[in-house]
Amino acid sequence: MSWFSKFLTSSIGQKIVMALTGIFLTLFLAIHLLGNLQLLQNDDGEAFNTYAYFMTSNPLIKTVSYLLYASILVHAVQGILLARQNRAARGANRYAVSHMRSSERASRNMAWLGIIIFVFIVLHMYQFWFQMHWGGLEMITYPGSTHPVKDLYTLVEESYESPLFVVFYVLSMIVVGYHLWHGFWSSFQTLGLNHKKYTPLIKWIGAAYSILIPLLFAIIPLVMHFRG
Repeated sequence: MSWFSKFLTSSIGQKIVMALTGIFLTLFLAIHLLGNLQLLQNDDGEAFNTYAYFMTSNPLIKTVSYLLYASILVHAVQGILLARQNRAARGANRYAVSHMRSSERASRNMAWLGIIIFVFIVLHMYQFWFQMHWGGLEMITYPGSTHPVKDLYTLVEESYESPLFVVFYVLSMIVVGYHLWHGFWSSFQTLGLNHKKYTPLIKWIGAAYSILIPLLFAIIPLVMHFRG
């Protein structure tokens, strides 16, 4: 086994992989949000459908998307493995100090929240991403456009007509916010980016990001539901 393989399978290596994939996924959320905000424009879905076409046809974006899928899977698997390792360590050392038990509880909660988020992502991708690629959506050509695009907007709009789906989406965003709140700072801490001058700023940015991004995501289905 090479040193790199040993590093990746070590506890420290797994935590670093979790941190790096977590930061990548955190940044992706902001980009994804910018696209989803196109749903709020009163243009019969032209802006959103054009955005969706660009995201699924641009070669560079398509290549990055494969890295995204891999990051989601790796982050989820590593999170489960680390949670199991922490539980095993806790069982082996019943006399750990209280702050260690508190840290382990936070880690265990993050694992469960991560599983909930992973389930949400799978359902979300099936309902929209899968349908966009293989669902046989209606094609629509907008004035001034040189090519037709798939009408993903109508599918999203119809989905947000369901109050149960909207509630599920909003609750999922609350879970995402809590996961980000802990994960944002933990990622920087794992990578050793601690400094008494910059740490308070990183924590503040993490807290603001953890509230703002999920809140904006949650607002979209609420606005679409009540304006429909």
